[in-house]
Amino acid sequence: MHENMVILGIIVVILGYGYYSKLLNRHYISGPMVFTSIGILLSPLFLGREFLHLEGEIVQTMAEIALIVVLFADASTLNVRRFGRGWRMPIRMLGIALPLTILFAAAVAVWFFPHESPLYLLLLSLFLAPTDAALGKAVVTDPIVPEKIRSTINVESGLNDGFVFPVLITVVALINSGQEQMQGGWIGYVLQQIALGIVGGAVVGWLGAWQAKISIKHDWLEHSYRNLIPFALAIFAYYFSEYIGGNGYIGAFIAGMVMGNLTPELHKNIEEFVESEGELLILVIFTLFGLIIVPMVIDTWNWKVLTYALLSLTVFRMVPVILSLTGLGLDLPTKLFLGWFGPRGIASILYMMIVVHQLGGVEGHETIYGTVTLVVLLSIFAHGLSAKPLARWYAQRETR
Repeated sequence: MHENMVILGIIVVILGYGYYSKLLNRHYISGPMVFTSIGILLSPLFLGREFLHLEGEIVQTMAEIALIVVLFADASTLNVRRFGRGWRMPIRMLGIALPLTILFAAAVAVWFFPHESPLYLLLLSLFLAPTDAALGKAVVTDPIVPEKIRSTINVESGLNDGFVFPVLITVVALINSGQEQMQGGWIGYVLQQIALGIVGGAVVGWLGAWQAKISIKHDWLEHSYRNLIPFALAIFAYYFSEYIGGNGYIGAFIAGMVMGNLTPELHKNIEEFVESEGELLILVIFTLFGLIIVPMVIDTWNWKVLTYALLSLTVFRMVPVILSLTGLGLDLPTKLFLGWFGPRGIASILYMMIVVHQLGGVEGHETIYGTVTLVVLLSIFAHGLSAKPLARWYAQRETR
């Protein structure tokens, strides 16, 4: 009965937000803000009873599907033919700022959380490395912001989760092995996961693109199925990669990259799916974030966690971005603008949910998950509320 009430509550929120979404956006109220807030209101913090568990099968299945869709869709936007033409800024942010952010955050975490093991501190920094441009949607969709800036934020956000994930599974493998040194069979396991994941994703992506081209050329493909094929292919790439011994998430990412480059005819359909069915799934994950994760770790929040969270959203991100963009002729306000709009959102939530499942819970490391949760919660509101005002400010500044 209580589970049904939660489901009913989520459906009511979906309907309500759908009817008033444009009106809410005018007042800087985003979907993640609404769904996270409703999740918290439906949680034990207010209703006094726990309805769902993070390790539950339904919750984990939704997290897996959401992460598969996010990785596939993000990778499909990577056009390898465009490297070198307008990609200097995102390449520097991905190749320089991203590693610096991870190392910087992990090093400072040693001082903030000395009782945690080095591997969990590295895990913390990896959880917080990917960005989610959707939390500052106005910045990447409003044409008043220069196209170069919008594209840089979009490309970086779309690719950093795929780049971080292989490192994440390496750290998880190390933790699962029970060793914090490079010994045992974990190295071979990780290499197998990455290599076979790439192979599985490449095979599925190439075959899917080949068949799509044939079907489109001969007009065999109903328009209504164009949106479903990328979704089905992403899921298939995941399970095929897992079946041959690789990592399914890496397989989904590679499949998206291959298909996105070989079948530009389906780009619009992938975007339409992500903006409709995919966005709905992601908003439900934000609800589960407020419903399950926030209540689970709220007791860990203290001044240290809050200070680290604020540093993560500002210094840990902005300083590496400024350093990475040195020499490109950008002024400091532009670098700060790009540095600020690195929201932490869906990738951080999904990575945390998947890792909790693989490691068997949060026991003993609640502070790590509590810190990630607070960073994401602050980011949902801080970036959501600041996106439109700062986009207008930056656009006005550029036109002077």
